[in-house]
Amino acid sequence: MEKALTQILGQLQQINQHINNIESRLDSIGNRLEILESEQQQIKQAVLETNEKVNRLEAIQESQHRIIELLSARSIQHEAELKRIQ
Repeated sequence: MEKALTQILGQLQQINQHINNIESRLDSIGNRLEILESEQQQIKQAVLETNEKVNRLEAIQESQHRIIELLSARSIQHEAELKRIQ
């Protein structure tokens, strides 16, 4: 009977050690998950900021394109007037 109890205690110690290992792994996984969530939030913020900058650049580019078209039309008009004067 005493031998059986000793074996059971040994098995319980092994189970306890196994549970402790699992808890340690879960803690490690939890820490890694927190880090990943934090990094994901930083990436989202960077994407939003980049998108905002791209939208501003598109607006600037569109404005510059309209200005270039206007200047081009004026240049053609001036050239035509110069030919007419000569």
